[in-house]
Amino acid sequence: MPTLLDGRKISSEIKAEIKLKVEKMKAAGQRAPHLAIIIVGDDGASHTYVDGKIKACKAVGFDYTLMQFAPTISEEKLLKHVDQLNADSDIDGFIVQLPLPEHISVEKVTESISPEKDVDGFVNQNFGSITSDSPLLMPATPFGVMELLKRYEIDTKGKNCVIVGASRLVGAPLALMMSHTGHSTVTLCHKYTTDLASHTKKADILVVAVGKPNLITQDMVKEGAVVIDVGTTRVVDATKKSGFKLSGDVDFDNVSKNASFITPVPGGVGPMTIASLMINTLRAAQYNH
Repeated sequence: MPTLLDGRKISSEIKAEIKLKVEKMKAAGQRAPHLAIIIVGDDGASHTYVDGKIKACKAVGFDYTLMQFAPTISEEKLLKHVDQLNADSDIDGFIVQLPLPEHISVEKVTESISPEKDVDGFVNQNFGSITSDSPLLMPATPFGVMELLKRYEIDTKGKNCVIVGASRLVGAPLALMMSHTGHSTVTLCHKYTTDLASHTKKADILVVAVGKPNLITQDMVKEGAVVIDVGTTRVVDATKKSGFKLSGDVDFDNVSKNASFITPVPGGVGPMTIASLMINTLRAAQYNH
């Protein structure tokens, strides 16, 4: 059986470390870090994610502000709220929860966030700093993956890392991190990649982030591979009280037979994303102080 990469456990450890640092800040007469969260509309999954972030803020001792807006809010009004948070010295960092309504440009909203307060790490300036020796605020989910590998002492140097999914939120920044910080040889696969299995079979470290349940099957993974499943898709399950379950991009039960380490879904990368958000908020607060 492979070793389970327990994101919940590592996330709890990180939050405990942050809580101690916040207590030291308060003891030194500084205020607690303050995170603001903007959410637009009534998307159930988005509200669940936001609830998780608020719970984490409470656990580490951060102050937080939740700003909820109707899905009909104009792009202009939303951008004004972003500008207000940029100018508010009491707010150390903030996020705009995705997705946004179709009439609002995600790129325009994201790029209007001050890089020093961009705790999701989405702004171009933060994205570009990944290959710097002094990176700013790192994209949260890839940062969480890197921290998970680090905390489990998984050697990435010189390893073949194959990433399936080239999104700007996960795959693309993680490819840079694995190459620059992890010193891995990286292959980045996407929807135009032909014969996907020929690439995944070569992976010492396989990361999948596309949102297609059970895309990766046992025959696509070599013996001893480290498998990181970032995908979380709601699929119908009549046996669950909610009527659905969360499914990853990896056929966990069968791929586990080949893997040396593997993340569960849920409980793997998801909690690490929130932990990374807390780390970034603390860094932003320290920068502001």
